[in-house]
Amino acid sequence: MEPRINFYKAAPEATNAMRGLEHYINQSSGLEASLRELVKIRASQINGCAYCIDMHTKDARAAGETEQRLYALNAWRETPFFTERERAALEWTEAITLISDAHAPDEVFFRVRQYFGEEELVNLTLAIVAINGWNRLAIAFRSVPGSYTPKPVL
Repeated sequence: MEPRINFYKAAPEATNAMRGLEHYINQSSGLEASLRELVKIRASQINGCAYCIDMHTKDARAAGETEQRLYALNAWRETPFFTERERAALEWTEAITLISDAHAPDEVFFRVRQYFGEEELVNLTLAIVAINGWNRLAIAFRSVPGSYTPKPVL
């Protein structure tokens, strides 16, 4: 596979804006790091973004995520490995990533609201929006998976 365009180099101002949103999500959203990574991986699985799956499974492992949970993420509903809060976030991730299917149904929204306050839910939704944006860039421009190395966790 050959990359089509290095979108970081082609449009640095735009990708820096995306990085700004990512920085906010990672530093100021109040969402747990493990939850953020699960959301990023699940959306990337749905979208078929190999580059982002590679990146975020590596980041999740570096942050202490278990192999068992990573392997089961695609079938999270059938496993006992995730908390109710994580399940709510994963369900919301699927609803927002596949927004054209059912337009984020009320029943999903009300289940998620049991575990996330208003600001948290907006931040969770922004995290989902961000990873979907990164997925679309990586897929459109054929970012090649495999070379990403996570930063050391301090």
